[in-house]
Amino acid sequence: MKKISADIYTEDEADLLSCCTLCPRECRVNRFEGGGGYCGKDAGMNIASICIHRGEEPPISGPDGICNIFFAGCNLRCIYCQNHDISRPDGECMKSSGSIGSVLDQIEKILSTGIRAVGFVSPSHIVPQVKAIIRGLNARGLKPVTIYNTNSYDKPEVIESLEGMIDVYLPDYKYISPGEAADYSDADDYPEVALKALKKMYFQKGSTLHLDLKGRAENGMLIRHLVLPGDVEESKKVLRSIAEELSTGVHLSLMSQYHPIPLVNNHPVLNRSLYKSEYESVVEAMESLGFRNGWVQDMDSYRNYRPDFRRENPFE
Repeated sequence: MKKISADIYTEDEADLLSCCTLCPRECRVNRFEGGGGYCGKDAGMNIASICIHRGEEPPISGPDGICNIFFAGCNLRCIYCQNHDISRPDGECMKSSGSIGSVLDQIEKILSTGIRAVGFVSPSHIVPQVKAIIRGLNARGLKPVTIYNTNSYDKPEVIESLEGMIDVYLPDYKYISPGEAADYSDADDYPEVALKALKKMYFQKGSTLHLDLKGRAENGMLIRHLVLPGDVEESKKVLRSIAEELSTGVHLSLMSQYHPIPLVNNHPVLNRSLYKSEYESVVEAMESLGFRNGWVQDMDSYRNYRPDFRRENPFE
């Protein structure tokens, strides 16, 4: 096996990847010598797709779309993950992303069309690579709006290290109950970890989502929550946690796009789509808690969020 060069990383980043404690899993593997940790990823770019995505929230996609970088692997094992083809170590669409130069070329080509934002999707286990890409773009004179699209299973100190590099945080807040986090994502400490990470993001950005004249996010934070079937009370607990621990002024995206993947066909709860009445109940809770900045989805939105990573553009 060829050893991966550390040339693109700072000394601290290289040290971290040499004995990886980047995420709460703290696998302590040498990622320059392979991908033996929980995420299964080495110290390379580990990118599954670089594409234009027009299906994010309006201030994230804007009128022209966003250049999304989908990283392979993940530090969670969500049993319902729509990106399971690239998020799991045994995923079917684990493409080789090549050198950082080729990655930067692909991003620059998309940015040259007028798109002004770059989104890093599932980056919690790939933060040194995220930083290297941002430095590489800046060295080419490119200053896109950077968006950290995370599951929130991030260490607080890692979020601290991103201050000044990330313009917009786009975090999930999945669960408040350790048992559910364990059953659905193999991480019983997710609620505690995610809340600490969210607080660090909020400390950096506050409640205001700053927009340009075209309504595109330039700086701030937008929290996502996917409503799961049979799980209305958990969703309401998540919303109460945000209201009590952060602010009712924070921007929220309440998602109805859940759709069962083959991996949950035999699951007693997750083997069906979300009922309209379930979603409406959570929307009512969001409103009753006093949230002032929220996005909601149509019930058939799942049709637009079923990517095929075998394609050059998974969403088209």
